[in-house]
Amino acid sequence: MSPTVTVPAGPAAPTRPGEPRLLVLKIGGSVLSDKQDTGETDFDAIGAFAGQVADLIAEYPGRVVLVTGGGALCHPVGLRIKADRQDPYAAVALTEPAFTMRWAWTARLRERGVRAVPLQVTAMFGERADGSTITETGVVRRLLAEGALPVLSSDCVVTSVGTLRILSSDEVPALMVAEEFGPVRIVTLTDVPGILTGGPGSPVLRHLDPDDLAVAERLFWPTDAWDATGAMAGKVEALAEHARRGAECVIARGDRAAGSLRHLFAPMAEWPADTPFTLISRPWSPS
Repeated sequence: MSPTVTVPAGPAAPTRPGEPRLLVLKIGGSVLSDKQDTGETDFDAIGAFAGQVADLIAEYPGRVVLVTGGGALCHPVGLRIKADRQDPYAAVALTEPAFTMRWAWTARLRERGVRAVPLQVTAMFGERADGSTITETGVVRRLLAEGALPVLSSDCVVTSVGTLRILSSDEVPALMVAEEFGPVRIVTLTDVPGILTGGPGSPVLRHLDPDDLAVAERLFWPTDAWDATGAMAGKVEALAEHARRGAECVIARGDRAAGSLRHLFAPMAEWPADTPFTLISRPWSPS
């Protein structure tokens, strides 16, 4: 009989106040592909961001979980799934493009020396008939303890009535918002620097209380027809739910030419002054 393996409780403790114990880094499809026009995935962009993630892992091994957006690969499939009213298991079709994205990241991260491991959320999360959820993150904790990088993405999950539904990449960080990982910071890198208060190039909303989303709702732009996840409105709704459970959630711009992502572990008050962001958290002061 194999010996019993004790799974560590979670990543190493933060070294100073205001620093997260675990960083869930979600890199959105909007910076990895052209979802609107060409429908092509930018694998060069994935490679550039993989270099930034590799640098982050070198500084903070065992304290990062990567979530990749689906971009042009997943959104068209997501729209077809939502249009299918007959097949209760239609969402299984998302498995193929989602894994393609996870593997693209995994291959490029491994080229840079990162022990990246793609995981399927379907086997880690589900909904019970009584409304509670099934969450199994033991493998994630073990990988983090070994200094490896779990790579997650959108997926299909079993619902409370036994059918399948899509779990968007914005919802996936919910698996990590648990006591054994806290304090948790979720950073979403997208093609805008936060929730814009006006048109393109306008200042961003610096802070949003997850219990009062009305101030942000009037700022959302209409959702494009090709978007399967509700654009910024869907993103904010998911992040607000994570924030209500205690996570510190940030929306910022993803820049493939950025020199480093190491500031993502710094206390929020110490982030670079020229880095705009929207923080979604319970009441907060920038002092």
